[in-house]
Amino acid sequence: MSWLTDAHIHLSDDEFKPELPFILTAMDKMKMRACCVSMDYASSNTTLAIGKKSNLVLPFLGIHPEKANDDLEPVERLIVDNSNQISGIGEIGLDKTYVSDEDGFKRQVHVFEKMLSLAEKLGKPISIHSRKTLDEIFSILPSYRLGGTLLHWFAGNKKQLQKAMDMGCFVSYGPAMVYSQDKQILLLQTRLDKVLLETDGPVRFSKCFGYKTAQITFLPSVLFCASNILRMQYDETLGIVEKNMNSYLGI
Repeated sequence: MSWLTDAHIHLSDDEFKPELPFILTAMDKMKMRACCVSMDYASSNTTLAIGKKSNLVLPFLGIHPEKANDDLEPVERLIVDNSNQISGIGEIGLDKTYVSDEDGFKRQVHVFEKMLSLAEKLGKPISIHSRKTLDEIFSILPSYRLGGTLLHWFAGNKKQLQKAMDMGCFVSYGPAMVYSQDKQILLLQTRLDKVLLETDGPVRFSKCFGYKTAQITFLPSVLFCASNILRMQYDETLGIVEKNMNSYLGI
């Protein structure tokens, strides 16, 4: 039986803490896995702890661009010391909405490049935050020999999507695709072997999701929507996404 994997979710977020045992049980019953990404040192530690509770949780450690001013060394050390226990490095990337000047963005670039160097050294896939910074990220990535590279919650234009495909990046689509025509059009122009699905929980989604906290249990609805857009059977799409996930993870 195929497994459906959430390519990007923050199970380490405090919002999930009270119901985490129920989430892990639901994942087991529904044959689902989760790439659990981190934001900083504290959430990276929490991610590691959750990963020890269930082999369905694939831990990703890293520093989010919002946290770029945090001390970098403890996170680097945590990643190296636990390299055999983690599945990848993330959430890392760039985002100018979190800085007020050029120096702040340079700090983000510095942290991002440190995380990329670790991913290259350890042979780990990466999960990238790229809000309105895709062109800058495209200019940085070729400097590194990287394995699986995911541009999570892809929100670029068609030209940028083609660039991502040319560079061999994976892109992921989430619950917004269920009601966003723009996302549906992008999916149709994405190479089938580069499509992944995510929830980015605990982000809240509007429309049919009623601004509820995104749960991993939303993911079958995202897969069902993707199947309809691609004019494929649900199980066929699931098989493709599972194969893509294994390729992304290098397994």
